[in-house]
Amino acid sequence: MATCWQASLFPSHPQEAYCAYTIILMALLWCTEALPLAVTAFLPLILFPMMGIMDASTVSVEYLKDTNILFIGGMLVAIAVEHWKLHKRIALRVLLIIGVRPALLILGFMLVTAFLSMWISNTATSAMMVPIAHAVLEQLHKMPVGEDVEEGRSNPAFELQEPSPQKEETKLEKDNKQDSPVPAAPSESKTQQNQEQLRFTQGLSLCVCYSASIGGIATLTGTTPNLVLQGQVNSIFPGNPNVVNFASWFGFAFPTMVILLLLSWLWLQILFLGFNFRKNFGFGGQMKEKDRAAFEVIRREHEQLGPLSFAEMAVTVLFVLLVVLWFTREPGFFPGWGNLAFSDQDGKTMTSDGTVAMLIAVIMFIVPSKIPGLTQKPGKPGKLKPPPALLNWNVVKEKLPWNIVILLGGGFALAKGSEESGLSKWLGDRLTPLQNVPPPAIAFILCLVIAIFTECTSNVATTTIFLPILASMSQAICIHPLYVMLPCTLSSSLAFMLPVATPPNAIAFSFGSLKVTDMARAGLMLNILGVLVITLAINSWSIPMFNLHHFPSWARSNVTACGVIEANTTTPSP
Repeated sequence: MATCWQASLFPSHPQEAYCAYTIILMALLWCTEALPLAVTAFLPLILFPMMGIMDASTVSVEYLKDTNILFIGGMLVAIAVEHWKLHKRIALRVLLIIGVRPALLILGFMLVTAFLSMWISNTATSAMMVPIAHAVLEQLHKMPVGEDVEEGRSNPAFELQEPSPQKEETKLEKDNKQDSPVPAAPSESKTQQNQEQLRFTQGLSLCVCYSASIGGIATLTGTTPNLVLQGQVNSIFPGNPNVVNFASWFGFAFPTMVILLLLSWLWLQILFLGFNFRKNFGFGGQMKEKDRAAFEVIRREHEQLGPLSFAEMAVTVLFVLLVVLWFTREPGFFPGWGNLAFSDQDGKTMTSDGTVAMLIAVIMFIVPSKIPGLTQKPGKPGKLKPPPALLNWNVVKEKLPWNIVILLGGGFALAKGSEESGLSKWLGDRLTPLQNVPPPAIAFILCLVIAIFTECTSNVATTTIFLPILASMSQAICIHPLYVMLPCTLSSSLAFMLPVATPPNAIAFSFGSLKVTDMARAGLMLNILGVLVITLAINSWSIPMFNLHHFPSWARSNVTACGVIEANTTTPSP
């Protein structure tokens, strides 16, 4: 009996055990970061051929798949946007429109940060927006010159005043002359104002880093775990009809992002500004001197950018063209240009989202950044000086995160190794008892586990480790693979509690005024809200989008009994 129990608990073939050892080793190295993440991702290239799991050529192919090409193309376009400061112009313009009232200022920074992080990296967005936020805060906390502390009126919108050192010295001198103690009431008032200052500074810093993480989930290229999902689905289920593409992901994730962003705004407002919504929105008060000073900071920053340049206009046109081509390539509900113009014998498009991204990226290396003229090269009469292109390789090699390209490849190699070694089949057999648990409960519990796990390790490593296991589980219990893979991918971006959880958190924390307890207190509720919103999304509008009620034919394998099931419902029937 003991022998049978051991046989069922542990892999029976050496390749399964070797692959499991590789996954455990890489998971430990990724979690502890004893080696750089990209270096750990190279281990399948070494271990899989030596263990007899896959030959070296097959493993190497996994490191540059179509998903990697999509990531590189999307990053090239994002680098062009950053290089010409188009993202800063968009951010400042939106802030000028929204204004500097407390609640609206937080909302403005969250909307801008979330929108930018949909297209460029979360880290770059946070690195740009946090200094702008602190520059605005510096103006809001300044004391208007010429007013005495006792006579100065509080700002009806912020009530965030900091006593000027000069005024404080003047007041102390006056008190010393009169040989009377300092009144207690003004001191208490100043302390309260300083506390309000600190709370608002904390709230504005956190709103930037949180919205950067939230905004990244809205698009397929917004954050790397989304691309990990697409690559894993295409690798584990090669027969799927391109079920995860830019358009389908946006339709599922964008509403999720909007709901979570609004709930986060309300939570941060309540936590750091209080329940006085009339004061938070600045109703009944006129713009005072500090409001105008903060507004002037934003306006001056915007003016320093100068008029819209030819390069910025060209990047904007190409960026809009990229998004339009992504949405219309294969939308699903009508034939896209990919199906009509570039289809194979079966009518399936031969292009991908990576094709479109690389097309626009290559064009950026060709289009000049200035209108070509007749400017001569200095010191070389008779030779014209060509304007530089929108992108050049020196800029790209400095800013393109090659480590993420390698990390993606290592995850795809792990998934392929699990399938080739038989480890996926073995895991599926072990997870069969979960068939008796309601699918919504499985998805909810998995979201909680991933949200906790991603606080301690990289979100890319988290999805790379868990998604192949979830794919095997879905095949074992006959539920749609995306029903568990989609919510867990989104949950990996819910890293809100610790400064080390994600780079945007670290950037906000590095500017001071925040303690770990402040971030943990605000992030805990956001984690809970995030899991609830994702659970709502996967059990509502995502069901008709991805046909999650039925186990798809492309996910069936000869190792499970799902092939004989015609309509296995994923969610309980009403």
